[in-house]
Amino acid sequence: MAGWFLTACFFFQDWNRTWNTPNPDVTPCFQNTVLVWLPCLYLWISAPVYLIYLRSHNHGYICMTHLNKAKTAVGFLLWIVCWSDVFYSFWEASSSSVPAAVHFVSPTLLGLTMLLAALLVQYERMKGVQSSGVMLIFWLLTLMCASVSFRSRILQALDQMVSVWRYTTFYIYYALLLVALVLSCFTDRPPLFSQTVKDSNPCPEPGASFLSRITFWWITRMMVTGYQRPLEEKDLWSLNPEDRSQRVVPQLVRRWNSECQKRVAHPEGKEGQPVEEAEILLVKTPKKTKEPSLFWALCLTFGPYFLISCLYKIIQDILMFVGPEILRLLIRFVNDPSAPSWQGFFYTALLFLCTCVQSLILQRYFHVCFVSGMRLRTAIIGAVYRKALVISSAARRTSTVGEIVNLMSVDAQRFMDLITYINMIWSAPLQVVLALYFLWQNLGPSVLAGVAVMLLMVPVNAVIQVAQMKSKDQRIKLMNEMLNGIKVLKLYAWELAFKDKVSEIRESELKVLKKAAYLGAVSTFTWVCAPVYAFVSLALFNILRFPLNMLPMVISSMVQASVSLKRLRVFLSHEELQEDSVEHKAVAGCEFLWSPDVGGDVPHAALNVCIPEGSLVAVVGHVGSGKSSLLSALLGEMDKLEGTVAVKGSVAYIPQQAWIQNSSLKDNILFGQERREAWYRQVVEACALQPDLEILPAGDETEIGEKGVNLSGGQKQRVSLARAVYCDRSVYLLDDPLSAVDAHVGKHIFDWVIGPQGLLKDKTRVLVTHGLSYLHQAHLILVMLDGEITEVGSYQQLMATDGAFAEFQRTYATVDQTEDDGERQRKVRLRYCCNSVNFIMYDCFCSSPGANSTSKVSLMEKEEKLQPLVCPQVKLSVFWSYLKAIGLALSCLSLLLFLAHHLVSMFSNYWLSLWTDDPVVNGTQPDRLMRLGVYGALGLSQGVAVFGYSLAMSIGGILASRFLHQSMLYDVLRSPMFFFERTPSGNLVNRFAKEMDTIDSVIPSILKMFMGSMFNVLGSCVIILIATPLVAIIIPVLGVLYLLVQRFYVASSRQLKRLESVSRSPIYTHFNETLLGTSVIRAFGEQERFIRESDRRVDHNQKAYYPSIVANRWLAVRLEFVGNCIVSSAALFAVIARESLSPGIMGLSISYALQLTASLTWLVRMSSDVETNIVAVERVKEYCDTEKEAQWTHQASSLPPGWPTTGCIDIRGFGLRYREDLDLAIRNISISISGGEKVGIVGRTGAGKSSLTLGLFRIIEAAEGKIFIDGVDISQLGLHELRSRITIIPQDPVLFSGSLRMNLDPFDSYSDEEVWRALEFSHLKSFVSGLPDKLSHECSEGGENLSVGQRQLLCLARALLRKTKILVLDEATAAVDMETDNLIQSTIRSQFEDCTVLTIAHRLNTIMDYTRVLVLDKGEMSEFDSPSSLIRQRGTFYQMARDAGLV
Repeated sequence: MAGWFLTACFFFQDWNRTWNTPNPDVTPCFQNTVLVWLPCLYLWISAPVYLIYLRSHNHGYICMTHLNKAKTAVGFLLWIVCWSDVFYSFWEASSSSVPAAVHFVSPTLLGLTMLLAALLVQYERMKGVQSSGVMLIFWLLTLMCASVSFRSRILQALDQMVSVWRYTTFYIYYALLLVALVLSCFTDRPPLFSQTVKDSNPCPEPGASFLSRITFWWITRMMVTGYQRPLEEKDLWSLNPEDRSQRVVPQLVRRWNSECQKRVAHPEGKEGQPVEEAEILLVKTPKKTKEPSLFWALCLTFGPYFLISCLYKIIQDILMFVGPEILRLLIRFVNDPSAPSWQGFFYTALLFLCTCVQSLILQRYFHVCFVSGMRLRTAIIGAVYRKALVISSAARRTSTVGEIVNLMSVDAQRFMDLITYINMIWSAPLQVVLALYFLWQNLGPSVLAGVAVMLLMVPVNAVIQVAQMKSKDQRIKLMNEMLNGIKVLKLYAWELAFKDKVSEIRESELKVLKKAAYLGAVSTFTWVCAPVYAFVSLALFNILRFPLNMLPMVISSMVQASVSLKRLRVFLSHEELQEDSVEHKAVAGCEFLWSPDVGGDVPHAALNVCIPEGSLVAVVGHVGSGKSSLLSALLGEMDKLEGTVAVKGSVAYIPQQAWIQNSSLKDNILFGQERREAWYRQVVEACALQPDLEILPAGDETEIGEKGVNLSGGQKQRVSLARAVYCDRSVYLLDDPLSAVDAHVGKHIFDWVIGPQGLLKDKTRVLVTHGLSYLHQAHLILVMLDGEITEVGSYQQLMATDGAFAEFQRTYATVDQTEDDGERQRKVRLRYCCNSVNFIMYDCFCSSPGANSTSKVSLMEKEEKLQPLVCPQVKLSVFWSYLKAIGLALSCLSLLLFLAHHLVSMFSNYWLSLWTDDPVVNGTQPDRLMRLGVYGALGLSQGVAVFGYSLAMSIGGILASRFLHQSMLYDVLRSPMFFFERTPSGNLVNRFAKEMDTIDSVIPSILKMFMGSMFNVLGSCVIILIATPLVAIIIPVLGVLYLLVQRFYVASSRQLKRLESVSRSPIYTHFNETLLGTSVIRAFGEQERFIRESDRRVDHNQKAYYPSIVANRWLAVRLEFVGNCIVSSAALFAVIARESLSPGIMGLSISYALQLTASLTWLVRMSSDVETNIVAVERVKEYCDTEKEAQWTHQASSLPPGWPTTGCIDIRGFGLRYREDLDLAIRNISISISGGEKVGIVGRTGAGKSSLTLGLFRIIEAAEGKIFIDGVDISQLGLHELRSRITIIPQDPVLFSGSLRMNLDPFDSYSDEEVWRALEFSHLKSFVSGLPDKLSHECSEGGENLSVGQRQLLCLARALLRKTKILVLDEATAAVDMETDNLIQSTIRSQFEDCTVLTIAHRLNTIMDYTRVLVLDKGEMSEFDSPSSLIRQRGTFYQMARDAGLV
């Protein structure tokens, strides 16, 4: 009934009174019904939805405040005013005249609505709503409707008699509405117990008023700060609770897990029994189960919030077409001289209002999209991190560290970028369809060409994307390995071989980019040519242009995201470790029945063993016999095929290669436990770390670099041991921790920690060892061979059975138990503690031990933190270097083509406006064909120009990419060793992954869009000025305002971008670290702590990202307002000067003005994007200016062909230091070694043994003195000339992913026969010939699929291949058993008989037959003579030999 009445009132409106009159007004009927009922209708419809929303979103309870009381009081007063009107109508009816029914109905309805409003205010308070948008819109709508009545009533009051009571109540009602509207603009206090109260720096958004939220006013404070000074971390607000990892990640993980459970179907036999493996092979393969859908999980998690953006987008799309419609009415108004002039001003005001509402809705839409994208990235990073901690070792081998880091960096980023534009997928076609509908009368079939091209592009784009991602993965994987093994590359002089490998992958990546560029140019050409003839109406053509330009971009972005989605799904679907493979139950020690698959070729052997509680069990065996696999099995790291493993109590694990975190030494030992001072001291003492702590610049607060780069191998292993001992667990699994330490330190650790009198004497200990001297103290010995336990028993039992173990023991053991054990133990301890250790410092963080001894900030972090504040503005030199990388000729050509395109475009539109003004004679325009011909030619030339610049820009971008990548790669490889120890690999990988991706694909397209929008803005201003010169008054004012806003914004935006990119690296560094230590983290059960740390780092990164997206919206709202002012002023001046304007020119002017708003916004967005993304070029160029090593080769090499021919080494007064401000690490070393001599170098940990070899290879340049080889001063040689002529077998055997052959001979310099011979001498021939692919066998990343001993033997094979006159062994046999060590030593004796051999030894028995031994102490030469002479002298060497049981 009410609806019918409203409609009737609207249609029976007196249009002569309302529209066709110089002084418009509405009828009383319309005022009392439509204008009163409209706001009421709004509130009653939205109230139920709003109440449901409030019920489900409770933010807490707000105490009564003056504001709240005032709002409620105004609501009740309005209710009273309305009811007084109703009572007045009743009084009128009872007295004489009967008022119309509407005087009863409208005030009653309005009164009830005001009561509802007052109650809603109270309900909002109880639910913690500080500022309400629903209520503000209601008061605004009511006031606008009342304002129309207000004007009418004033006009009526001047003309005729009126009801005083009704007028009085109306004016009171109007005043109260004004008060209500003003009150609803303010915000209430925060709810009780809300998060913001507890937070030290809360985000002001939740407490901001509705107006502040829709105009993004709440971020202004940060923008002002950013303009006054560079923003710092302390200026960043906390994340809103709903954006934090702890809220977002579990939602996705829960949805994904339920998705996995739904889709997984286990093949089952009869009565639900699991099917035997053989049966599965015989039975037909069941139908493939459907893959779990990550897309669906993402939709369920983020869809509901994201749907709000769709609603905004629909409203915005519809409003977009209101502009051209108003423009049509304006042109009609100009053409109609009889139209009253107020209509023109009405249209102008309407245009301004519509464009402003459209701007606010559009920015709100973008905000929802960006926040969704941010949450999506958080969730994906969190899910990948959590998965990486539970993935099985078999599945782990299928993804390298580089690939998994890529999932986190590149793929998560792709999703985030896509989600901001994904709505274009339905919105763009909707916009196109609407535009075509409005233009149907002028449309020819030519537009269909564009659609066809678009459809063709999709599959081609997809193929290109997949190829590009594949190459990028390979490149990042290789870079990751190179950075991890950079020391080996330098020692072997292999940098060039690997540089070529990276360049080769890079070229294939660029080839793909080139294809994409050609495709892009062709599609752009078609877009420009196809619709150009079809659309005569310019404003609609401009609307159409945006979706058509965006659509190809969105489609290619979707293709990229679908590739990423698949990669993420595959990773998240990987097999996880069997949680039940190890039962933690109360049994005596460990029962063990296992079938490990060791190395792939060892037969499945059932292992059966029971380890008594509190016993010390030694596991011995050859290299690759499955000792480490046994420990992995106990940890549940391997796939259990059958049987049970039960472990009583908690477990601690010490891996063979120590895993050290990039944090302080103390944190590495505490490992998340509470600090108990006495126990901590005891542990440090027992693990022989006390002397090291005294040397460290900040004691145990010293920051350890990534992967423990500033610790020697022995120190790393002792820290790893201290961590396990401190944690105080029931069962200790020790994977050969004594191999990396000197013999005397090893003895100290065994006696004080592992042995029968050590700290762990009551614990169950499983010790994998190659040290035979400890075996007689073990309760039980397990002898392993080919994955089987061949002998079990105590030392006495095994010696008595006289099996393989007893024979082996007799051959290799020369332990002399003459001295009383307790006596020796006391002496060792005293001697060790008195001898101060010279700590190897690659990266000393304090200038002197006294200065700020508690300083904990590592150099790595400091460097990254300082960087954002160094240069507040991007220097022009960065742009210049990018232009130079493109090539100046190509840059100028692109610019000229751009200019040509825009000039032609402007001229063709001007031509169109002239054509519109042509007179119509007999139903046609006389010059139609001529006009059409010129217009067509202009369109075609426009297409050619577009094609040209599109191609030139893309090819230029590729050339720049190639140049920048190559120069960065070269610069990084030329950097000295200390650069890599100081720079986290996460930062370097970030440069090669994220920053290069920006340079490859983001910068060229952003530059293209920036140029486009800049020319658009300039063109629009020119056209508007030609058409309506009066606008010249306003444009400069608005231009100044625009520039102010822009500068204001860019200052903060740039800083936020820098803070964001600096806080991004730690996420990947921490992730990298976690991936390398997953087995340790799992063994200690610390997964939760690491997950929390990862979440904290992600949140820290998003803390900088969130203000940057809000700042974008802040800017856009203000800029669009400036644009809207220009549009309205163009329309306003057109209305004022309508007598002198032709409709064609006016249409052109306003349609350009309409386009100007979007162009202005794009221009600022693009200019800030150009500035923030060009930072990538700056960061890539950063490594040009770092310190470099000496030249690799000299042009004219003066070296004789076979140098060195004899291998004489003459060291004269040699000394070196690790950094300028440090003391000398070694000094005054003067020795002469003849060709063919075998020299052992020994000394306590940190005595400078490794430093000497680093000096020989010039990894660190000499600070004093010289080294001569065969009479040639090595400091005069190129580094590659030196390093390629001497050979080292390093302490850590490093392999790279690739074939075995590539690992032995990356330059392909040797024949297969030579390679096989080298393998034979290094005792690997039988192993390699047993592999299915032989020399082509793929090594996994870091050689993970080979045991450490096998990797060490491969390093020996490398040395045998090169066969140079000088060989250096840096503790090369630490990780192998005695027998293999003996084989290596015999190989070196026979194969390097005529070579000079320098051996740094832990096991003194390996050098007892050497010509001479050099003993170092505190960086100086202590003794240098033959072993027998040194023992006779009874000096330092004698003491060490006695500790090792050799004398």
